[in-house]
Amino acid sequence: MTPSSTLARRAAGARLAPWLGLVLLGLLMLGLALVTLAGQGGAAAAWRALFAVTPGDTASLVLHYAWWPRLAMALLAGGGLALAGVLMQQVLRNPLAAPTTLGVASGANLALMAASLMAPGLLVLGREWVALAGGALAMGLVMALAWRRRLAPLVVVLAGLVVNLYVGALALVLLLFHQEELKGLLIWGAGALAQDGWGDAAFLAPRLALGLLAALALLRPLRLLELDDASATSLGVSLKHLRLAALGLAIFLTASVISVVGIVGFIGLAAPNLVRLAGVRGLAARLLAATLLGALLLATTDLLLQGAGPWLPTLIPTGAATAALGAPLLLWLIPRLRLGDNAPPTAAPGLGPRHPAPARLAGGLALALVVALVVALCWGQGAQGWQWLTRWDVLEWRLPRLAAAAASGVLLALAGTLLQRLTANPMASPELLGISGGSAMALMAAIFLLPAPGNLALVAAGTLGALASLAVLVGINRRGGLRPERLLLTGVAITALFDAVRAMVLAGGDPRGQLILAWLSGSTYYVDAGSALAVSFLALLLGLATLPFARWLDILPLGAASSQALGIRLNRARLSLLLLVALLTACATLVVGPLSFVGLLAPHLARLLGFARARGQLVGAALLGALLMVLADWLGRQLLFPDEIPAGIVASLIGGSYFIWRLRRL
Repeated sequence: MTPSSTLARRAAGARLAPWLGLVLLGLLMLGLALVTLAGQGGAAAAWRALFAVTPGDTASLVLHYAWWPRLAMALLAGGGLALAGVLMQQVLRNPLAAPTTLGVASGANLALMAASLMAPGLLVLGREWVALAGGALAMGLVMALAWRRRLAPLVVVLAGLVVNLYVGALALVLLLFHQEELKGLLIWGAGALAQDGWGDAAFLAPRLALGLLAALALLRPLRLLELDDASATSLGVSLKHLRLAALGLAIFLTASVISVVGIVGFIGLAAPNLVRLAGVRGLAARLLAATLLGALLLATTDLLLQGAGPWLPTLIPTGAATAALGAPLLLWLIPRLRLGDNAPPTAAPGLGPRHPAPARLAGGLALALVVALVVALCWGQGAQGWQWLTRWDVLEWRLPRLAAAAASGVLLALAGTLLQRLTANPMASPELLGISGGSAMALMAAIFLLPAPGNLALVAAGTLGALASLAVLVGINRRGGLRPERLLLTGVAITALFDAVRAMVLAGGDPRGQLILAWLSGSTYYVDAGSALAVSFLALLLGLATLPFARWLDILPLGAASSQALGIRLNRARLSLLLLVALLTACATLVVGPLSFVGLLAPHLARLLGFARARGQLVGAALLGALLMVLADWLGRQLLFPDEIPAGIVASLIGGSYFIWRLRRL
């Protein structure tokens, strides 16, 4: 056998391997289906029930109107989302583009929630059109934020992250005020595939077939997007119209799926990337293989959940389960991704304008904080309109929540400052790097698994969760030198995992879900005097504990070589600072939940005001963080009086607006 023939055989085997993998996955799905059907009369009875219901046979009725439609829906939804993911990744030249990472899914879901509450008549015209409008608006915002950077992959993903968080905060507001009305939508929105007939499958199938035909029609011009823009334009391609057409098609496919089954996480991200990593090269082959893989992945996951249902303590929607499985996949993909040189520009966090008298500036901020506390404590709306209140029975209710809000702002601001200086990344914060999400997951686990956990147990659990997130961040990115873009993408994955866990918890119907929901939204309503005193003491103690690290924080942004030359033991310094970040984040998350953006916003504002040195930035950021959270708590009480918007959501909307502004300036 000649070397050329050996190489040819190997190449042929490599081309066949992905398709053999699809066949094996299909056989696995078939095996799971047979196991599931064993308790419902067997495969033969199920096959007969597919075409007709046997009179008087309940099992046949269930198979015909529930089991088969559910399997069909899983195949259709998975295939449609995977096809949308391939189109997005091809158009944006971004392996992380997907309906869930670019805000399309969350935008469509918010539109459906809003229409259900405010304009239910729109749903009669067609749920897919409402979802299409919401998804298109979210995607349009992402594109607008990333356009100046020519749709650089990381900027697109960051824009998608902030749009997801922003839209998620708005959806959480609707859910808090209309929980009973949206209870069914909450389960559906987490990706529930349960069916009661063939109507939804009949609705979705022609739309996906039309989408596939349209994608095949765009195949030739889409191939040209693998070239650079200049080469594609020279061949007569209108890039603007092509991108609009392909992205519009992807949004239509996503909206069609979401309007029927809700948000199904990560299929649109996982299937195209797995196909590419398996060696499928041509665009036509990737479209076909990814569509088949997405269909099989979702159907297999759903069959696994059905089989494990009797042993699960609560209902787990299939969409949330796929997101929980997809987050580790994204973590695995991150070291293998090539993002090019399109990362956002970063600068050492210590650089910037320097105030000539930082102590005087800090004094001014402290005075502003005192004024804000007094105003938030005494002034607001009441039964007689706006009034200045000094009655103790009102103040004793407001004072603990304001103290807790201020203390949590201090904790998050300090954590953000430490992270930004440690990583030399001005976009680092506990919220964006997934540390708050990791802490929140551990806290939820403690609430559900421990009998009546106390504050000490919750702080310990939250700290362990934050440390676990930090371990994942460092473990995945240590070989790349903790590059900012890789850290941020790892945070995206951890945040996605937290979102999946949250969806499972809220969709399960557990009575503790209401308390979890209030806590996740960052409400200070339930804070009592003891809790406020404890978190205030922790904020003071941990704030003082950060000051001795000021020298390290001044030197670390200069780089590893300079830091070692100046006598810093890098491993010891990084470990100490990461432990402190974990404790700061856990204590803050316990009070105001994982949403806020204060950890991003406060250090930025401190640097812009002129706190250039680490010690000054720590003090300035702490004061600004407290001020932001006090204002957020006060605004939350006034905007929709007598209803309240939780302080965490208000802070996340303020911080998200800043992040949007920041992205526009990249």
